Amino acid sequence: MSTTEARLDSQDAVLGNVLLQHEVEQFYFHESGLLDEHRYAEWIALFTDDTHYFMPLRRTVPRRQLHREFTKPGEMAFFDETKELLATRVEKLNTGTAWAEDPPSRTRHLITNIRIAEQNGGELVVQSNFMLYRTRLKSDVDVWVGRRDDTLRRTSDGLAIARRFIYLDQTVLQSANLSNFF
Repeated sequence: MSTTEARLDSQDAVLGNVLLQHEVEQFYFHESGLLDEHRYAEWIALFTDDTHYFMPLRRTVPRRQLHREFTKPGEMAFFDETKELLATRVEKLNTGTAWAEDPPSRTRHLITNIRIAEQNGGELVVQSNFMLYRTRLKSDVDVWVGRRDDTLRRTSDGLAIARRFIYLDQTVLQSANLSNFF
């Protein structure tokens, strides 16, 4: 291979990475918009049928026990759900009888520091940071900050969330409920 061919291959690889990064970022921005606009049925469609949606508890532990900072799947968690359970939560919200969301919260999902950590065939391991701002009623305000570790799978419809692990920075939640999606 000539130097020119190698340089062109390198440029093609860089361009491919830039396009993939853009696609992933646009996927997350679209997802955030669906959540903030209460378009939950469309949001659920972004998940694969075998998805795992998990938000562990966070504990304050000494440095030598950092491996115990977050609970593991099967242990106590805020969320440890399948797509079916997520869909059930959405259905309940749509009935208008979910007291924690009547009147509905006003939310803003801010997603940042989106990094593609791995590419395994048709799957991407993506890490991102988030801030979820919620206001309810006249003066209730909640803010959650953390990181998400996702596995995105390429499907015939585009990217889909096959796994989402949500790691809150907070160890104690001050909110009256946890009825939002991350």
